[in-house]
Amino acid sequence: MAKKDKNLEQTATAKTLPEHGPIAENGKEILLSLKNVDITFGKGETAVEAVKNASFDIYKGETFSLVGESGSGKTTIGRAVIRVNELAGGEIDYKGVRISGKIPKELDREVIRNIQMVFQDPAASLNERATVDYIISEGLYNFKLFEDEADRVQKVENMINAVGLLPEHLTR
Repeated sequence: MAKKDKNLEQTATAKTLPEHGPIAENGKEILLSLKNVDITFGKGETAVEAVKNASFDIYKGETFSLVGESGSGKTTIGRAVIRVNELAGGEIDYKGVRISGKIPKELDREVIRNIQMVFQDPAASLNERATVDYIISEGLYNFKLFEDEADRVQKVENMINAVGLLPEHLTR
């Protein structure tokens, strides 16, 4: 039990993200872990309990789907993971580091760079006039992740190759 408490203490005080997450009993690396997450909006008698006791792990290399009826809390959980919605209880860990609640500014910046939402309606979230090259480059520009134009172009080409697109798709 003392070892577990020590790990929890390290998790709560980490200022940066490790390269890898903890390994689960099944041998897989845990990237994201929700533990007994509660999310409540409002206070007192008008409080609405949007999520109660949500727990799950997402493993590296896994495709994960959170499915439920409209209004069941899927988006609310997603917004909690990206640190928009506060938790009323529980904990969210990324690579074994607690990212819910108050965290150091450096860690918050890393979380923003590593975790982002993909919206359900691409027509509402993407600019239909923007080229594929522009859309992919937007993250590189926002986080200053390239040294010069040649480096940006190489990174974009590597990304489209990784998902099976061809260079001619960049101008579409």
